[in-house]
Amino acid sequence: MLPRFIPILLLKNGGLVKGVRFTAHNYVGDPMNAVRIFNEKNVDELFLLDITATAEHRAPDPAIVQQIADECYMPFGIGGGIHTVEQMRALLRAGAEKVSINTAAIENPQLIQDASREFGAQSVTVAMDVVRNWRGRYAVRSRAGSRKTNLEPVAWAQRVAELGAGEILLTSIDRDGTGQGYDLALTRAVADAVNIPVVACGGAGTTADLDTVVTEGHAAAAAAGSLFVFHGPHRAVLINYPSR
Repeated sequence: MLPRFIPILLLKNGGLVKGVRFTAHNYVGDPMNAVRIFNEKNVDELFLLDITATAEHRAPDPAIVQQIADECYMPFGIGGGIHTVEQMRALLRAGAEKVSINTAAIENPQLIQDASREFGAQSVTVAMDVVRNWRGRYAVRSRAGSRKTNLEPVAWAQRVAELGAGEILLTSIDRDGTGQGYDLALTRAVADAVNIPVVACGGAGTTADLDTVVTEGHAAAAAAGSLFVFHGPHRAVLINYPSR
């Protein structure tokens, strides 16, 4: 099976934003325009993440998801602030193919199992945001990277797989938006420990990085934000996607 290459669109107050290491998010355009451009480029799939939803104690608006579904010709997932099966149902009915949960999965792991039984594992993505400390140890963060947990990534990945997650969206906070390449050690450790697809995210600077994280990091898919939104050394906003 060919690997997937997935643009990640970060949403904030209805706009498309991009930051570095989960901070300093700047407006870069209209997400609907990005969706239309990605349609023309035959993108494999999209992920849209509402980065302020958890802090604002809400889930993404199903009406907005419906608007995206009306424009989007490819499968897409939606995440941010989702805490209940009912919220998932509304988003899937609005046209999303899958939902992504992170904080809710950590605070209530039973939600993974409930969602998988209700909608099928293929509709449930568990996102894992990971940092590496000065000792070189990895730890999972929740609430958009702002809250520490005592979870170790490999053990947590095995747990979410057991509970019925269909895939893992694994993001290195340290590499996010830097263009320094994926954290291959982290990706490989998680991917080798589970029997579900791992989507690597955080650090892609070139199309070669996409290939490397699949071949050397053992990821089933490579996701990126900056790589598909910016172009050139001055980071001009230009929605792009590599040809096969």
